[in-house]
Amino acid sequence: MRPGRKGTRMIDPTRQRQLEELDQVELCVRILNCSRSELYLNMRYLDVALSSLGFQADWGRRGAACNGFLIYYGPDFLLEQYRKGRVLVNRLYLHMLFHCLFGHMDGRGKRDKRLWDLACDIAMESVIDGLYQKCVRIPPSMLRRETYLRLKNRGLSVFTAEGIYRELVLMELKEKQIDRLIQEFRVDDHDLWEQEMPKSRMVRRQNQWKENREQLQTALETDGQKDPGESDRDLLEQVQAENRERYDYRAFLRKFSVLREEMQTDPDSFDPIFYTLGLSMYGNLPLIEPLETKEVRRIEEFAIVLDTSMSCSGSLIRRFLEETCSVLSASESYFRKVNIHIIQCDEKIRSDTAIHNEEEFQAYMKNFTISGFGGTDFRPAFQYVEELRTRGEFSRLRGLIYFTDGRGVYPVKKPPYDTVFVFLEDNYTDISVPGWAMKVILSAEDLMGEPHISYGPGETSAGPASGTELLSEPGAAHPDGARQNRRMEENPDADWPEEEIPRDGMQW
Repeated sequence: MRPGRKGTRMIDPTRQRQLEELDQVELCVRILNCSRSELYLNMRYLDVALSSLGFQADWGRRGAACNGFLIYYGPDFLLEQYRKGRVLVNRLYLHMLFHCLFGHMDGRGKRDKRLWDLACDIAMESVIDGLYQKCVRIPPSMLRRETYLRLKNRGLSVFTAEGIYRELVLMELKEKQIDRLIQEFRVDDHDLWEQEMPKSRMVRRQNQWKENREQLQTALETDGQKDPGESDRDLLEQVQAENRERYDYRAFLRKFSVLREEMQTDPDSFDPIFYTLGLSMYGNLPLIEPLETKEVRRIEEFAIVLDTSMSCSGSLIRRFLEETCSVLSASESYFRKVNIHIIQCDEKIRSDTAIHNEEEFQAYMKNFTISGFGGTDFRPAFQYVEELRTRGEFSRLRGLIYFTDGRGVYPVKKPPYDTVFVFLEDNYTDISVPGWAMKVILSAEDLMGEPHISYGPGETSAGPASGTELLSEPGAAHPDGARQNRRMEENPDADWPEEEIPRDGMQW
């Protein structure tokens, strides 16, 4: 362009670049708004959640991320995804929205960040892959189908991020296998999840998405009643699992405590001023002395019933009993003399052991064996406990804890003491639990704790091998499992044919 030529003028390059960037941002906002509208038209139950996120261009980002309030996107990345197909943009939007709904930003705790990010991505992609909506439908790859199948056959009925993380640790995958899974399931960046922000803002984010999640559950349940065929069952199960109330099991057990005096000093009712004043004025004559007894609330009497039917895992029964009795072993939890009956029952009473102190409990756990493995009927246990009360073996029975998977016949009449049915969240049914009983759903982490993870040269190793026993019964290993695992180690990049996926000790 020559200077002075009529009808032309110089354009500032910076100004030109700004105008082009502004056009790009406007186009990206239109793309995201169209994506939000398309998702809403196909999944109306997401209306409130979809409107909870704003958009913000981030020119330094090669991807997209969300902090619970805004979606930060790289304009070049978003336009590239849209050129490939608007389904990719819809899946990206929905993926980040689900991360917010299921509280993944605040749920990591002390877990390994790399595996936690992968577990969250697998959980959300599994839900999206199961929606069968044209606006987000992409046939899952072989690796995805194999991953979902592996997790299901390790006992995960609902793909929560916590459950997937636990299984990833217990699988002891090599670094190359983890990298491959990350490459397959990674959709967005997670760098904004734990960014510094005022506590009030973080609480507001948590409360907002909790309300959105509860509203989503109501909408899904309502839609499912109207037309069960159109119900997004996997999404509903995920939402129900996330909305389920969490319990501190140790604190919950203390509901069975009673108030009684015990021989110990009571510092709360003792004023040391008058004690030291008497000593200073009269030598060895205090004006007031501490009380020798104190009123305390502790566990004294209750019954533990273990469902030893074939549908319950023996290793989980043992771990539940260890966790329950570890609370009772604490000196601040129970009196020096207690009366606890540990009853094993399937369709009839198999054993009853009375525990009166910590030494008896330690001896019982040392020789603990499970008997039964028949059908399931809860009524004999309640009838037996009533016989114990009639014989005077219980005088102040506060409650009964029944560890089960819920598949059995419940009593109709409410007993004269509190009753709690304890379920493991990955495998239970509570549809028939009577209204007078309390329900506690424990996660495997509540019983097992988080598996320990440590990285060695080029591989990942999990915590104690005993954790795997909680997922399968002894003798359940498939005869070809070792050969299949060796094949994985020799060629971790190869696809796993469905009939030859490593079974990890699980029956298919």
